[in-house]
Amino acid sequence: MTMLKLAKDKLKQIFGFDSFRSFQEDVISSFLSKNDSLVIMPTGGGKSLCYQLPALIFEGLTIVVSPLIALMKDQVEQLKDLGINAVLLNSSLTGEEYFENITQLRSGEAKILYAAPETLMKPDILDMLSSLKADALVVDEAHCVSEWGHDFRPEYRAISQIRKKLKNAVCMALTATATERVQNDIVKNLKLVNAKIYIDSFDRKNLLLRILPKQNAVSQTLEFLKSRPKKSGIIYCFSRKQADSLYLTLKEKGYSALPYHAGLSSLERNKNQDMFIKDDVQIIVATIAFGMGINKSNIRFIVHFDLPKNIESYYQEIGRAGRDSLKAECLMLFSYGDLQKIRFLIDQKNSEDEKRIARNHLDFLLGFIESKSCRRVSLLNYFGENYQTENCEMCDNCLNPKEETVDITIAAQKFLSCVKRTGEMFGINHIIDILRGSKSQKISNFNHHNLTTYGIGLEFSKNQWRHLARQFISSKILLQDVENFGVLKITPDGYDVLKGLKKANGYIEEEKIAASKTRAEDINYDEPLFNLLRSKRKNLADAASVPPYVVFSDKSLIEMAAYFPQSLEAFEKIHGVGENKLKKYGDTFLAIIIDYCRNNKIAKNAG
Repeated sequence: MTMLKLAKDKLKQIFGFDSFRSFQEDVISSFLSKNDSLVIMPTGGGKSLCYQLPALIFEGLTIVVSPLIALMKDQVEQLKDLGINAVLLNSSLTGEEYFENITQLRSGEAKILYAAPETLMKPDILDMLSSLKADALVVDEAHCVSEWGHDFRPEYRAISQIRKKLKNAVCMALTATATERVQNDIVKNLKLVNAKIYIDSFDRKNLLLRILPKQNAVSQTLEFLKSRPKKSGIIYCFSRKQADSLYLTLKEKGYSALPYHAGLSSLERNKNQDMFIKDDVQIIVATIAFGMGINKSNIRFIVHFDLPKNIESYYQEIGRAGRDSLKAECLMLFSYGDLQKIRFLIDQKNSEDEKRIARNHLDFLLGFIESKSCRRVSLLNYFGENYQTENCEMCDNCLNPKEETVDITIAAQKFLSCVKRTGEMFGINHIIDILRGSKSQKISNFNHHNLTTYGIGLEFSKNQWRHLARQFISSKILLQDVENFGVLKITPDGYDVLKGLKKANGYIEEEKIAASKTRAEDINYDEPLFNLLRSKRKNLADAASVPPYVVFSDKSLIEMAAYFPQSLEAFEKIHGVGENKLKKYGDTFLAIIIDYCRNNKIAKNAG
């Protein structure tokens, strides 16, 4: 039997999945052939399976480098529930637990080890691992290795030293977000050999993206929550003070909510996070300190009460919703006042390079917010993906009737001409300063006051020009290199506009972003049965001290409540039901389904 055939058998037998997603099969096949690889796959896209499945087939140990204790703990709990022997090494363990895990590693019982890079770099741990047969080294959240990534961690640079000790181990790096520059950094720093790079679509089709003008943020949030009772979600706030204030308001209104931010003690943060993961509380009101490593699959909404700091943070944060592939909503409340908070934080950075990169990232986020076209176009373009669907039907701009555009060809020609005459070497603000006849020192230094485009754009304010420039980028007549000073380049379409061969349409004034309609998507399942199954799942999870989604995801429960399986054979066909879960939970959940069908006179295999 080939290793890939064995992997396909174990996919259903252990994990309960009928088929691979996207290019999982290609990644797994390459990894089993001991090829180094970089895997870029959106949050909830199935990255973990790419190394967990091969780990069961490799003879030796698979070592997973992970940045957070919560992430390690979550993964180990889920693997153990599947009957896979995984261990972790970190500061959360008692001395006895640590010794037991070391014993399992030395004896070869453990198939997968999760640890932070700092732990793996300890001389005694490195020596032990060098003496074991390690077949694979997996670097999760690999963007942390790059200074150009949004979450750089210096300790990740030490991973290449760990590789030297594990000479026969194939290496896989995984991340949900990486621009081309970050990808190159990962390959170089981890010393990936002839690395195969797999980039999945960044489109999370099940996420509904909406942006509303922030008017009364508390009232807007309460209105949003009112129509989503008992749904699990995260509300992100800019500051600890705001998070605490909103949490108290929600608590007063009777919502099941808890706060999470760096101002709380470590004990309280861990307790609140644990309650959220275990469905003991429905809503977490958090700063950006919360979420990385949370694998809770039934998060149904994300609310950005305040502006996220950049497009990558936004993508990571909304990516925590809908990991079970069911529909989830992502709402951002936006005001231009919030921009000043982010700009103030940027100004506190020590390095001019850091400030420049952060400002460019913020500009791109603003372009995404102001765009009148499909939200997915600008969001996915940032990650280098050319999204071309005419109407995604899952964002406010596609669901709402469009405002009428006007001809902005003359404005575009002025802007493009200025970009051309300055050698395509400058960013948005400098071009606007030239168009508006600024007397700044930078203009004088480059003699740009002598250009024919100097002072020809006084009909628009700075903000209006910025708004227009972001439309030019969104409509692809200009390219902006975010990681290279925000330099603007004219595209072939841009040259057509410049020469008068093509028109440009858009919006002159900065418009408010209109409220969007939510598309109703009724899933055909029996809700009372779903609630019974959910209640049983919660009881079983509490008894085992694990999060409910470790027992079954919402998607599994919905299928049970839609297809009414009444035999072990039928139950095994449900999404997420593998050999271990069938033995462990099959009879229990079948009894509830059969009893419910009998009491409600539902025919076998209805739905």
